[in-house]
Amino acid sequence: MTKAEIVSRMAQEANITKKEAEAALKAFVSALREALKNGERVRIPGLGVFSVRERKERKGRNPRTGEVRTIPKRRVVHFRAEKSLRDSL
Repeated sequence: MTKAEIVSRMAQEANITKKEAEAALKAFVSALREALKNGERVRIPGLGVFSVRERKERKGRNPRTGEVRTIPKRRVVHFRAEKSLRDSL
């Protein structure tokens, strides 16, 4: 599903214009991004939980040259679907 399809579906379900639906989607994504940037967990009932996890520094190998490199630690977004969503599939 593309962003345009999501906006259309939101507009239809909420009985609002596509412009309003797109603004709402942008606001949601912005709020989610800010919360995750601040290290907060975001729980959306019926959907799941977004959180930030730390990946440790590790060794990796370039498959072309065989060179061993250190991959630095980093923060990644983790999503865990709620049971109701998993069961609906």
